[in-house]
Amino acid sequence: MRYYAIRMKPGQDLKKEMENFVHQKNIKSGIVMTCIGSLNCAKIRLADEDIIKEYNEKFEIISLQGTLSQDGLHLHISLANDKGVCIGGHLMHGCHIYTTAEIVIGESKDFVFKREHCKDTGFKELKIINYTKEKINDNK
Repeated sequence: MRYYAIRMKPGQDLKKEMENFVHQKNIKSGIVMTCIGSLNCAKIRLADEDIIKEYNEKFEIISLQGTLSQDGLHLHISLANDKGVCIGGHLMHGCHIYTTAEIVIGESKDFVFKREHCKDTGFKELKIINYTKEKINDNK
């Protein structure tokens, strides 16, 4: 396992910067190990909805989890507002850093993550391939 630690600064778009970092470092099988920080606005897609919810308030990042690859990122975020009320969902572009985001990413050298269309879900879903190109998990 290889590890990366990054700090994002005020005004940066969390998802866009994560995508840029993954491409810059050529990460093929990354996982978000931890993320804490704050946002001054958020855009998330909730479970089983096509609607993107927008929030124009400050939040603490409680957690960020997901898989990272050259084919795309699948990230879920949990946020708490100034009353401690938590919301969460699928991270979208438009979540801007308020003070900081401290992120640690792990990358496995044993396999590659790919994202391919799944006829059952209609989404690009995770396919895990080991470095010898043997399929470990086929979600077709």
